Amino acid sequence: MSSFKLIYCVVPHDKGEKLTRAAMESGCRGGTVMMGRGLASSNLSAVLGLGESTKDVLMMIVDEEVKEAVKEAVIRSTCREKRKFGEFFTTDVDSVMKTGNITEGTDMQGSDAKMEMINVIVNKGYADDVMAAARSAGAGGGTVVNARGTARENDERFFGVHIVPEKEMLIMVVPSDKKEAVLKKIQELRCLKEPGMGIAFSSPVDDFALLGKK
Repeated sequence: MSSFKLIYCVVPHDKGEKLTRAAMESGCRGGTVMMGRGLASSNLSAVLGLGESTKDVLMMIVDEEVKEAVKEAVIRSTCREKRKFGEFFTTDVDSVMKTGNITEGTDMQGSDAKMEMINVIVNKGYADDVMAAARSAGAGGGTVVNARGTARENDERFFGVHIVPEKEMLIMVVPSDKKEAVLKKIQELRCLKEPGMGIAFSSPVDDFALLGKK
């Protein structure tokens, strides 16, 4: 296992700061809150325009020894919120760079995680198609974070300015036994056949928990 953990929390918009405060009071040194878009957990809800909402995606790197304290503090801070208020999960971190120094983690092989995080980065406008394909293979909902690509030397230019395509990053947590099927369905999408249209990768997840009332 790694000596560092990357903690993810996905909660309604404007609630990320509340979780950050709870985490910092229990040993976390800080985090990053990004705005995302939650996607409906079923195709029918998506068609009806139901189930979508604005999300805060909170990312925090913590030392392994304080992970449990941070987890308990975050979950406790949401105990009065509605059921299925959000999600909490962790992944291992290979190395951490702080002010130019890289601290290496330990070998992560042999993880027995029962959940997997799948990240899919696609050109803007395709995240919903990816989510629909993932649902057909057993995934539930997901969260979309707006992003952008980085310009390279040979990227297209317009009036001498690099044209950097807008991206969407879709984050899903699925049971490990469904990971391969979900990735296969995503790979089969026609909109992703062209080079440069997207990339997908997965990571084992630990400590998965639903936030809010039990």
